[in-house]
Amino acid sequence: MGKKKLLVIVGGPSPEHVISLRSGNSVISALDKNKYDIFLVGISKEGVWHLYPYDQFLDFPDDNVRISLKKGNKPVYLEGSGGITYLFDKTTHGIIDNVDIAFPVLHGTFGEDGVIQGLFRSLNFPFVGVDILASCVGMDKDVAKRLWRDAGIPIARYILVRPQNTHELTFESAVSQLGLPLFVKPANAGSSVGVHKVTTETEFYEALEDAFLYDRKVLVEEAVLGVEVECAVLGNESPVASVLGGVKVSQTFYSFENKYISNASTEKRIPLDLPEELSLSIRETALLAYQVIGCEGLSRVDFFLRDDGSFVINEINTLPGFTSSSMYPKLWEATGLPYPDLLDQLIDLGWQRHENLKKLKTTW
Repeated sequence: MGKKKLLVIVGGPSPEHVISLRSGNSVISALDKNKYDIFLVGISKEGVWHLYPYDQFLDFPDDNVRISLKKGNKPVYLEGSGGITYLFDKTTHGIIDNVDIAFPVLHGTFGEDGVIQGLFRSLNFPFVGVDILASCVGMDKDVAKRLWRDAGIPIARYILVRPQNTHELTFESAVSQLGLPLFVKPANAGSSVGVHKVTTETEFYEALEDAFLYDRKVLVEEAVLGVEVECAVLGNESPVASVLGGVKVSQTFYSFENKYISNASTEKRIPLDLPEELSLSIRETALLAYQVIGCEGLSRVDFFLRDDGSFVINEINTLPGFTSSSMYPKLWEATGLPYPDLLDQLIDLGWQRHENLKKLKTTW
């Protein structure tokens, strides 16, 4: 077989736009150019798709703050016909080329919440990563936690707040139910966007106001004291779990800035040295959490591990970061799967799912 025509998509109208650019840059660098013809689409913050040369799509690529898509490139769109997906020039409406499979390196809203997955499915276009349902559920911390709780997976206690009932929850009532400190976070957001650790009444109401900028549902959650433990999961019907990694933050919590802007106050331990039985239990729970919400392809499952050896699931990231400092590829490297081979496996998994879906009867 010849090279696969791989459509890598970065950017998007998300608070995590910049992180997507950094992840995409790392993915492009690691892809085997002898295996793939790469088409790079950068989606602007306004949602416009542009085609770029895959090695010339960024300004300030080494600056974590100023990194951005280059201006003035060709606007494009996708259309499917007869089981083939085509990339079109938006100006001339002419076909640029057909593409075989998409690799969306998009974090947060639009890329990780089922929106772009729905587009791909409507075009019958193979793609890397989690499908529509698991994307939606994994993005919604409230829905995911309810399903995990029903499956017997331990979760932190929380109160769900919506705009219409915000007035019913006071700082005092939240503290009486959950203690201090509290965490306030949007139900649908990633990379710790809009997340606040609060200890005072003023901080509490300011945190609620900020969290509602990102979503119409907000979680007020108990603080779980312990180490953040992360596990990378890979696979479709028979997923496998990586070694575990640990994150220790010297500041208040593992914030957006800790993750992507400055790692000075963050210590990452890969692999995490834990008793074998405890490590196995966390890894098995990660696989269960992955399968409970119907994940395929990849996800990173995050836990809080207490000093007494008990743990709770924190969240699942259905399209985790792929930057040079991101835990997902580092966990697999520590497990024995190098970054380029990991990308090959992810692309193969997306293709296998597409082939399996083609076998299903969809008409009467």
